[in-house]
Amino acid sequence: MTQDEHFMHLALEEAAKAAAIGEIPVGAVVVRHGEVVAAAHNRRETGKNALAHAECLAIEEACRVRGGWRLWDCELYVTMEPCPMCAGAIINSRIRRVIYAVPDAKAGCCGSVTDLFSLPFNHRPEVTAGVCADECAALVQDFFTRLREELKTRPRWKKPVPETAAQPKACAAPKEKKHTAEQGFSAADQAEGSSAAAPKQEETP
Repeated sequence: MTQDEHFMHLALEEAAKAAAIGEIPVGAVVVRHGEVVAAAHNRRETGKNALAHAECLAIEEACRVRGGWRLWDCELYVTMEPCPMCAGAIINSRIRRVIYAVPDAKAGCCGSVTDLFSLPFNHRPEVTAGVCADECAALVQDFFTRLREELKTRPRWKKPVPETAAQPKACAAPKEKKHTAEQGFSAADQAEGSSAAAPKQEETP
């Protein structure tokens, strides 16, 4: 077993931890001078955090352990090709070498969708692909097979109704009633008022 294969197996162990909690199985390990500095796995769903990818978490921990953001003498082993966010974190942390197992056809930025490391940024890491690819691919395939079976038993997701459409229609304002002088009085009062207002007829002898 080569050194790359050894550290990729450690990343695979992290990926298996992610699969065990229902996360997409991606694991990452940061290595410096042949020693593991940090290890992490995908926690995006668990932590409800779009930034909680395995690579970003491992880089964050490595920076904390090393006491600085420059990881120029470190290598990153990850089970899946880094996405744009993680590729950016790799560039900004100055990691000197990236080793990944399987490509990501939908979001991979080491050549699958695009190659950010070939662009004229201020840092370009060395890239090695395909280390322990079969084992990593099997783990990912098994995860999605089980996930599809589970989704069959779950209720279908429904698109939420926009708040504007959910609001009840405004009721039309009631028509104003015309008020007369007699309103507010009882029938007896109105009758009395009518008789009082009528002129008296003079009695004839």
